[in-house]
Amino acid sequence: MTVKITPFALGHYQTNCHVVTSGDDCWVVDCGYEPEELISYLQAEGLVPSAVLLTHCHADHIAGLDQLRSKIGNIPVLCHESESEWNMSPMLNLSGLAGMPITASPPNGYITPGQQLTLGDSVWEVLHAPGHSPGSICFVHIDSNQAIVGDTLFAGSIGRHDFATSSVEDLRHSISEVLMKLPNDMTFFPGHGPTSTIGQERLTNPFVVHGF
Repeated sequence: MTVKITPFALGHYQTNCHVVTSGDDCWVVDCGYEPEELISYLQAEGLVPSAVLLTHCHADHIAGLDQLRSKIGNIPVLCHESESEWNMSPMLNLSGLAGMPITASPPNGYITPGQQLTLGDSVWEVLHAPGHSPGSICFVHIDSNQAIVGDTLFAGSIGRHDFATSSVEDLRHSISEVLMKLPNDMTFFPGHGPTSTIGQERLTNPFVVHGF
């Protein structure tokens, strides 16, 4: 069965939030500021997500959660347990530091690295990729050669690691020992900017080639 990933660049941070469909089932992965376009797409397609999966809980990835749930329904929100309090804390989700404090619905449950998630008849692997944040996770669908990686890796760049809750050492490990172990021809969908492939980043991303 075909897996389709549809990105929406939302809000002033242009956060990529993704609708993932397989058969009649779908997820939303991250839901940032100004989610109206994403909500309109779900309504037009008649899609009701079975869950919202969070790659991590920074404000630009959670700010639209409550609006989404008010329009579509009481969708379960799932994240890594290490960020269980972040949706409710402007300091942890960084909105307080930006001078625009926001909170969002707390998670209804947690995603465990190594867990397999099923969407329709597609099976996804969950990879822990801390560094940008301690609970950063990636969702990998081997059969279609696609991954959603949040703010860990971008086309030509990497996630910030200068926040109080970031770790440059963890980010180095997550990129070199987690994401760079994926197939070269795997397409990844980052939290900001265009898609790329693992092989392209291995060859041309200066942070991968030269280190950081």
